[in-house]
Amino acid sequence: MIYVFDVGETILRDDRYWSSWADWLGVPRHTLSALVGAVVAQGRDNADALRLLRPGLDLAAEYAAREAAGQGERIEEEDLYPDVRPAFTALRASGHRVLITGNQTARVAELLAALDLPVDGIATSGQWGVAKPDPAFFARLIAFADAPPHRIVYVGDHPSNDITPAKAAGLRTAHVRRGPWGHLWADSREAAEADWRINSLAELAR
Repeated sequence: MIYVFDVGETILRDDRYWSSWADWLGVPRHTLSALVGAVVAQGRDNADALRLLRPGLDLAAEYAAREAAGQGERIEEEDLYPDVRPAFTALRASGHRVLITGNQTARVAELLAALDLPVDGIATSGQWGVAKPDPAFFARLIAFADAPPHRIVYVGDHPSNDITPAKAAGLRTAHVRRGPWGHLWADSREAAEADWRINSLAELAR
């Protein structure tokens, strides 16, 4: 099998990501955290939390400005959930391939590669020019995996972005109950469609 993992709140904690945005926009971290929770509860794009703080915000321009100011995206070892390396290592030792693909910038792909994770490939929506839940994202994922859809398991925390569109593309799916999306929508119809419902990535390697 080929196991393909989402990024935010599947393998990475989003704490640093949202804290850095709060600092950049000059608002209390708790304020932005609360707004993220609010838009998640409404089923909206999490970037809407930033737009609530700064209506009309141009995200691409802000990303560029942050990079230019030396306050761009960072990913370090402590941002990984502790089960990531052991699970990836165990899956590969069992003969499975492990890939990472999610809705992130091209820069995140570089930062993940620098962590030297035990994976067979990394790609992001920023590199592909298409993002989940667009079916075109999953078409690119299937091509990236170079395997028939039924041999691919997509692992993610967001039922509407990860589970439903992956199932529609013919992939098998695993919903991980972690992060705001994973917990809030754990009992949703979309999450129930997953082939596996897990609390830790370690459960995939058993």
